[in-house]
Amino acid sequence: MTDQNDAQQDLIQRGYSRRDAARILGALGAGVAVATAGTPVWAQRNDGPEEGNFPKVRISSNECWTGPFPVAQAAAAKIVSHANFYHPGTEVTDFKKTLATIEGVPVDHVLPWPGSSDPLSRIVVAFCSPQKGLVTADVSYEQPWGTAEWAGAKVTKVPLTPDYRHDVKAMLAANPDAGLYYICSPNNPTGTLTPVADIEWLVANKPAGSIVLVDEAYLHFSHGQSAAPLVAQGKDVIVLRTFSKLFGMAGMRLGATIARPDLHARMMRYDGKRMSTNLPLPSVVCGTVALTQKALIEQRRAEMIAARDFTFAHLTKRGVKFIPSDANMFMVDWGKPAAGVQAQFLAAGVGIGRNWAPWPTMSRVTVGSMADMQAFCAALDKIMV
Repeated sequence: MTDQNDAQQDLIQRGYSRRDAARILGALGAGVAVATAGTPVWAQRNDGPEEGNFPKVRISSNECWTGPFPVAQAAAAKIVSHANFYHPGTEVTDFKKTLATIEGVPVDHVLPWPGSSDPLSRIVVAFCSPQKGLVTADVSYEQPWGTAEWAGAKVTKVPLTPDYRHDVKAMLAANPDAGLYYICSPNNPTGTLTPVADIEWLVANKPAGSIVLVDEAYLHFSHGQSAAPLVAQGKDVIVLRTFSKLFGMAGMRLGATIARPDLHARMMRYDGKRMSTNLPLPSVVCGTVALTQKALIEQRRAEMIAARDFTFAHLTKRGVKFIPSDANMFMVDWGKPAAGVQAQFLAAGVGIGRNWAPWPTMSRVTVGSMADMQAFCAALDKIMV
């Protein structure tokens, strides 16, 4: 039986109709997730302006204010001269070994991807079904919801705690038989951390066979702990990482998952491992070097925190409510429709982020450079006159 046939039978056995199984395989197997309308199913949601129409200050999409570390850029540039080969050397293996060493997991527990959007949605498809739904916080990153709804799996949304953590006990109670529990920590859009102790509780009490997915896209911007040790312990946990944030590689498309090999095998079965093996080598090399730059990581984190603290102090001075954050974004409550305020900032040359449905008066703002945040505060002063 071919991998595709095996994957199709798996989908059918998990409750998908033959038609839906064929549709899912058609999207995943092509390496490009295309829904019936032709829109990418799990493409990164573009919270910023259209291409070529950028404001002077871009603090809308949680991007880093600067590019990859210079030493990582140099390594990426060097490998370009060997790009005539699919595998000039041991670049991918070196990436796996480096991340595995840093996170304290076996090398075969690390899998690189061209970005993090694709593996995030493959995890939803691999572990959710019409019989086994997805449980997520509300508000949180919405891509898993969209993928689950597109695939035909039930989505259960659970409000955050009063201090904006994932309410893991309420998440389990909301669907005690889910296939996947999604935790984004630091959370997007609030930037708040869910303690690893809470994640450990969920892992210990969840139903057998279900998976806890911990999205750590913004972890390097915080001083929070990773859930990777749970993977090292052999738990039903997948940790998702991206290099688009602190490492400044959003346009280079590099991500990674940390999980047991059997869980990775379930994720890779739909396309013959193409998405997890066809990797842009300049991105892989750049990411490998970036991971080892401990001092530069700490320096960049400190720069972000300084700019964030400056902004929080100004918001406090002006009496504007906001949610304190552990990442490079935060939510501001304007006390009036956020869409209108976003338009006012854009007119002032500052592109801030959108609101989430449950919070129509709040905007997400990315923490950029100190100059970016000074410009944000200056625009705020003009708007609030």
